[in-house]
Amino acid sequence: MYLIVATKGFKAFNSSRKFACYAGVAPFEYSSGSSVRGRTKVSNMADKKMKSLLQMCALSAIKYDPQLKEYYNNKKVQGKNSMLVLNNIRCKIISRVFSVVNRQTPFINTYKFAS
Repeated sequence: MYLIVATKGFKAFNSSRKFACYAGVAPFEYSSGSSVRGRTKVSNMADKKMKSLLQMCALSAIKYDPQLKEYYNNKKVQGKNSMLVLNNIRCKIISRVFSVVNRQTPFINTYKFAS
């Protein structure tokens, strides 16, 4: 419900990437001119309530969604930081929601057909 309110019925944001920036999920690099300093970080000027709800969604998704669970485990085996992988999962959840709304069709889990 909060997602619908924050996006004003999915009319305030026309892409999932713009909403990811608003929710504080999209990483930005710290750069000045041609020099890049440090690693990429998410903005602290975000909708904190949305970010915390997406975090809970991501934690639930790695337990119950087999596709995102496998993605999480593969990235952990590769040595990625768990918060980085959870942030990627939050972004994947946002893109899934926006694609379902834009297509106006229910989510189809193609993962079960792949094996």
